[in-house]
Amino acid sequence: MYDSNKNKVDIFAVAKRANVSISTVSRSFNHPELVNPATRKKIERAVRKLGYIRNRAAQTMHGIRSGTIGLVVPTIDHAIFAEVVQAFSDSVDAHGFTIMIASHGYDLEREYAVLRKFLEHRVDPLPLIGEDHSQETYELIERQNIPAVTMWNYSETSRLSCIGADNKMAGVLAAQHLVGLGHRDIGLLFPPTKDNDRARDRRSGVQKILLNAGININPDLDVESTYSIADAKSAALHLLRSPHRPSGILCGNDVLAMGVLYAARSCNLDIPQDLSVVGIGDFKGSSEVEPGLTTVRLPAREIGRLAGNHLSQSITGDLTNEQRVGCDIALIERGTCKPHFGVS
Repeated sequence: MYDSNKNKVDIFAVAKRANVSISTVSRSFNHPELVNPATRKKIERAVRKLGYIRNRAAQTMHGIRSGTIGLVVPTIDHAIFAEVVQAFSDSVDAHGFTIMIASHGYDLEREYAVLRKFLEHRVDPLPLIGEDHSQETYELIERQNIPAVTMWNYSETSRLSCIGADNKMAGVLAAQHLVGLGHRDIGLLFPPTKDNDRARDRRSGVQKILLNAGININPDLDVESTYSIADAKSAALHLLRSPHRPSGILCGNDVLAMGVLYAARSCNLDIPQDLSVVGIGDFKGSSEVEPGLTTVRLPAREIGRLAGNHLSQSITGDLTNEQRVGCDIALIERGTCKPHFGVS
């Protein structure tokens, strides 16, 4: 019969191997910032040599935090959240935490179910993406008194601490750029805005600028796509084959903008001579395509780093107040836009 406890190494063996006390080993795991770096390295070498694995379940039963942060994102299919997740992971790792990640596919009921599962497994601290969450999710966090922070979208009235960017301003900057270049026949390619405050705010910013410029959005030039280059290409082909082909297309994010670039190529259209394209996000690769994508840069790494620090300090008790931090954004001009002097 298999014996799961046979030859298992305990914390006493680690302490003996590293020539430190058991309390120092425990402190190195639970409060690494309080342990001398050289001592931590000795303990880590002993852990690796002996193959020691901590019993998180037993620690949790005794009231010690699990050391794991449950990160819930809308999708892990594309690079949309890759940089913010990586920066967040690096930040909490420096505080001695690790992350467990799950996605909900832009389904807020599914998000709530994922959060419940995390809490059942004592994965307590919760970073969330954006401000759109079900009432049940907010109440669950508040009733359980869980350290939580929302990332990616900044709001002065956020229900939880938030660290992000002004997505409405991102839409404003993108629209101002196209309008400022003389474009008036502008196509819009956005993801669905239901349960997605980031897309909704960006679209709101775009609509504000177009309205102020006296530009009516042609329903035939206003299409949606999921976060998929293939779907975005298909939607963009609808725009480019319209009898009123736009001179510029404004996209809700860079993933959709990439789909437009592929669609333009399949239609033998030159970028930017025949069509100007603007994205939002400045994801990895946006500067490497030919021509480089003009976009609004959202500081994903800064958002992830600050959110990780905030949540880590909330867990350890070094930070007890709520925070609302807005990070700077900027239009990045590259090669996918040019002035347009045509007559509308």
